[in-house]
Amino acid sequence: MTRRKLFRLKLPKQNLVLGTRTLIMGVLNVTPDSFSDGGKFLPINRAVAHALAMQRAGADLIDIGAESTRPGSEGTGIAEELRRLLPVLQALRGKLKIPISVDTRKSTVAEIALGAGAAIINDVSGLKHDPRIAEVAARHGAPLILMHMRGEPRTMQKIPFARNIVKDVTQGLRASIETARKAGVAKSQIVIDPGIGFGKSFQQNYELLDRLPELAQLGYPLLVGTSRKGFLGATLERAKNDKSRRSKSVPPEQRIWATAATVTAGILRGAHIVRVHDVAEMVQVARVADCVLNPTAI
Repeated sequence: MTRRKLFRLKLPKQNLVLGTRTLIMGVLNVTPDSFSDGGKFLPINRAVAHALAMQRAGADLIDIGAESTRPGSEGTGIAEELRRLLPVLQALRGKLKIPISVDTRKSTVAEIALGAGAAIINDVSGLKHDPRIAEVAARHGAPLILMHMRGEPRTMQKIPFARNIVKDVTQGLRASIETARKAGVAKSQIVIDPGIGFGKSFQQNYELLDRLPELAQLGYPLLVGTSRKGFLGATLERAKNDKSRRSKSVPPEQRIWATAATVTAGILRGAHIVRVHDVAEMVQVARVADCVLNPTAI
């Protein structure tokens, strides 16, 4: 087990303390093609209802994404991303009491989203796609989540995997952090994410979970997102001992317990925030895992 360092993120209306307990980030995809729930929350009324439901279930923050970055995805234009995102942000104003993170790789979208009520920027490209996101974060004083992605969404599972995944992720995150700091983002406003499933082999995803303490040595809070991801589906399928079906995978909605196992592992290895689809279930998982870390918290 790994004892987490304490951090504090400054938001416009409050501060988020990271490390006393695990924070739950609920996923809200307003896209037609996300791997797990594409199209389900594209209608505004469904998106708003789901965000409020996740808040009631115990989410500490909501991460809204209007562009799918699943393996093989082609990307979304700025205008279309904003067309999906802005009505949801506007509809949630005054209703949602927890902070909103916007999942985007574009500085224009980040700028407009912060003006429309978002409080945090979550860049899955780690500033590789559009480094100006760091300037937006610095100008607004907004927390910036920097994720490691090897390659681009369209090709990340087709290009060769890194020989040393921890070294690759560490170097990539250091480069992202340097870009952010040069743009004026305060060290205290940066969160790092190893990018589970983004340009990694199935085995490397598990290795990253096991070696999270090494990434924690970079000196920043850790966000981990394993929820319903493909490596879990493949693991469950292989557990059926049918080697001829290795190209298949257990469907995303049947990966909740596998997600729970990786959420627990991530917390015990130092994750401060876990990004999940199934909030109510993972709130229970996180609370118990937190008590393993600190039995006096019962």
